[in-house]
Amino acid sequence: MRTTFWAAFLVGAMTVGGPLACAQNKQPSAPRFQVTSSDLAVTYTTESAKITPSTSGDFWLQGGSLDAAATFFHNFGVAMNVTGDHASNIAPGVNLNEIAFMIGPRYTRRLPSKRESRVFVEALAGGVRGFGSIFPLPTGTDSKASSFAFQAGGGLDIAITKHLALRAIEADYVRSYLPNNGTNTQDHLRLAFGVTYHTQKH
Repeated sequence: MRTTFWAAFLVGAMTVGGPLACAQNKQPSAPRFQVTSSDLAVTYTTESAKITPSTSGDFWLQGGSLDAAATFFHNFGVAMNVTGDHASNIAPGVNLNEIAFMIGPRYTRRLPSKRESRVFVEALAGGVRGFGSIFPLPTGTDSKASSFAFQAGGGLDIAITKHLALRAIEADYVRSYLPNNGTNTQDHLRLAFGVTYHTQKH
């Protein structure tokens, strides 16, 4: 009887202890989606634009942007961009101010260089607010208007130090839908140049 008891006890201990030992030896797996790198850029921006697509009078908006991005998985991540622009005398006595906020996916690729320069492509969507101008409406005009907007493009960051990079160029196609007494669409080419602060998790 005593022999049977000890045999059962040993079998039970081995049955319970085996999985516990394996659980202790097994290391917790890293989460699949975690921030592997991040970027914060401050840039000067300029945008080529027209009052309406059918007019020949081009003008350039001048301003700046704040651009932030985080990479999560296999070089894919999310980016956010806030841009403010201004143009004077787009028509006699008419100015234009715009603020755009957009967010969306970004793919970033590190280049083979000593300090890991990077190239990226993105597609962002959000909205734009125009103000301090004249926007034609069915019932008259208004000094401000808002619309959906999106942008698609990419850029190149050339590393200077471990954390600091030069945004040598960023080029984006930007489309918005502010009222303009025509097609109510705007197609802009936005160029940006500035500096980027980069962090990398190895």
